[in-house]
Amino acid sequence: MRIIIAGAGEVGFHLAKLLTVEGHDITVIDTDAEKLSFISNHLDVQAVLGSSTSISILGQANVQKADLVIGVTNSEDANLTTCIISKHLGAKKTVARISNVEFLMSREKLDLADLGIDELISPASLAAREIKRLCRESALTDFIDFDKGKLSLIGIKVENESRITGCTVAECAHLNHDRNFIPVAILRNNETLIPRKDTRFFANDHAYFTANAEGLETIMDIFGKERIEIKNVMILGGSAVGYHAAQLLSRKYRVKLVEPSKERCMELSEKLEDTLIINADGRNLDILEDENLSEMDAFIALTGNSETNIITSLVAKNHGVKKTIALVENVDYIHLSQSIGVDTLINKKLIAANFIFRYIRKGEVLSLTSLHGADVEVLEFEVTAKSKICGKLLRKLNFPKSSVVGGVIRNEVGIIPDGDFEFEEKDHVVILSKMECIGKVESYFR
Repeated sequence: MRIIIAGAGEVGFHLAKLLTVEGHDITVIDTDAEKLSFISNHLDVQAVLGSSTSISILGQANVQKADLVIGVTNSEDANLTTCIISKHLGAKKTVARISNVEFLMSREKLDLADLGIDELISPASLAAREIKRLCRESALTDFIDFDKGKLSLIGIKVENESRITGCTVAECAHLNHDRNFIPVAILRNNETLIPRKDTRFFANDHAYFTANAEGLETIMDIFGKERIEIKNVMILGGSAVGYHAAQLLSRKYRVKLVEPSKERCMELSEKLEDTLIINADGRNLDILEDENLSEMDAFIALTGNSETNIITSLVAKNHGVKKTIALVENVDYIHLSQSIGVDTLINKKLIAANFIFRYIRKGEVLSLTSLHGADVEVLEFEVTAKSKICGKLLRKLNFPKSSVVGGVIRNEVGIIPDGDFEFEEKDHVVILSKMECIGKVESYFR
């Protein structure tokens, strides 16, 4: 595909990185020469210096031949304008990053597609949805379910006292008599490993497993984890992400939101009827203790300061809070979550870039999700009669070594396949894959 990315910031860079791996023809437009120089020195992209709202600049980028134009600059107005102009100049599809979610709420009323905008993305609302997903299991660092829990992918920290610590995957087989779970990835010292039989688990590893419902309970038992239902949630920061997170979470949990600005508290109290808004500086430990921090099941730090979010999350963890999530601005911080003690670090720009990447692949895969801090993608495919995989045994397929089949859902039953498993039409297959071989994995389902 020929893709134009307007904006060479963190969203644009990460998105270009995802797409160049797959061999797409990428052009990046930005007014900042330094950012363009950085992105062109690190990635195989064409760089165009100038404003993406300029007809002549878009002409230099061959917008008339573009399959997709993505507006991800820091300016909402520029992104919307870029998409509208690009569509009228011949671009086939357009995606605009926005900050004002009123556009999302009113997309049908505004008839944005007729204007030339095919898709809108709001990093704040996407981050809130991710937070809601992460809150589903307090004992786990990550949790993704498929087909309403028929199959799940979970992340969990390996500790010194874990029963698998020091053992290889093969040596742990006796713990999995019914073959209802399988290790699919290990995050160790910022490196993501696809485990094999001789791969050994070490303390402080972040291990990822796919499991059916019974397997999930077995894993929790192996790691000595209790499934504690989240009831009470404290959110630090009334930012756009904080607002959207409170809006989603208050439908299910008792939510407190701590915000230092009195004016912002007044705004939030009018919009969030089911959330307790507290006007206070959450950096003050005495205030957090007065608001019963130790009684919280989850603590979510969403201020505009990454360091504040990390430190307050560590304080919450020290007070016995089971689940901690911190928003960070620096993408490089994401890999730190496994070593510093915060359950999950999230970056809204990274989430936005991954969402756009999934949008581009829509139709080829049923779902595509990233694991925070791990360099793998989680893909779900449906087997068709024409798929190369249909009617084949798993052990004869020669899947890339940088990928692994994590599970199959057949007739609403989650299955962890072995080498003699034969794929059938309509099977839903969950695969973990490193970026460089996603294209090869997809070829098995065409």
